[in-house]
Amino acid sequence: MLASAYMRVLKIPPRSPRANAFAERFVGTLRRECLDHLLILGERHLRQTLAEYKRHYNQHRPHQALSLRQPLHDPAEVVDLTARIQRRSVVCGLICEYRRAI
Repeated sequence: MLASAYMRVLKIPPRSPRANAFAERFVGTLRRECLDHLLILGERHLRQTLAEYKRHYNQHRPHQALSLRQPLHDPAEVVDLTARIQRRSVVCGLICEYRRAI
């Protein structure tokens, strides 16, 4: 599966917990924010939930390294502070995303 996506698998050295820190951090965040609060009903439901969480994590969720901005934030975009705020439920209603209405 990884070979078809042009990725290669690198084995981490034994007894080196920090060798894969980025992946471990994401997996921990995924478990704490998403999977610990949901009852997964099957493989299809798990795949759908993971895809929706991945979209939320990569596009909407604020990141500390980006000064609490979303990864796809356009700094040139002007935000209308008088526009109404819209709420949208994602990840089976577990997470709410808020955006300014256009």
